[in-house]
Amino acid sequence: MNGIVFQVASLGGAEFRMDEWGVDCVYSATQKVLNAPPGLAPISFSEKAMQKIKNRKTRVPSFYFDALELGNYWGCDGQPIRYHHTAPISSVYALRSALAVVAKEGVDEGVRRHAENAKFLYEKLKEAGLECFVEQEKWRLPCLTTVKVPPGVDWKGVMEEMMRQGTEAGIAGGLGPTVGKLWRIGTFGGNSDKTKIEKVIKLLADTIKRKSNI
Repeated sequence: MNGIVFQVASLGGAEFRMDEWGVDCVYSATQKVLNAPPGLAPISFSEKAMQKIKNRKTRVPSFYFDALELGNYWGCDGQPIRYHHTAPISSVYALRSALAVVAKEGVDEGVRRHAENAKFLYEKLKEAGLECFVEQEKWRLPCLTTVKVPPGVDWKGVMEEMMRQGTEAGIAGGLGPTVGKLWRIGTFGGNSDKTKIEKVIKLLADTIKRKSNI
């Protein structure tokens, strides 16, 4: 196996070429860049990975997560379909509509837009006196930016006040060991827009001034 790629926050917004790069398994989600409702987890296996799955010597512990049963249910193996689960039809149709939006723009154009707007976001952060948590730009994700919480700032209070200003201005905090150290700003899909980015950074900068303990 050449690796499993977690692409939840970047599918459709960052360059990724599974076959060309020799990736054996990639899984994602629908609620980020695709802007579809949450609840589905697109997954893809290489031929090499499928052979590994088909030739495993022990049964999959969970029937629900058996890739062969799932593949059969979705008509991937050419065999008569066996019942596996009741599909969330509404979510599937919602995903279809979201993918139509992606197709209309074009995958490559969408990737270019996310990269361009990420650079715009970095510039606006710098103008506001804020720093990216990931120092080297080449390691940053164009769809999700982490921002250092300045010393003496009530990081949670900043988020709460921004949320009260409206959903377009919402940001999130760090997770695990980064709690209290950073904020997360998602520029997924339709939110990868210069007007929206400028609005969020201005509100963030203004709120920081009011919530500073210095």
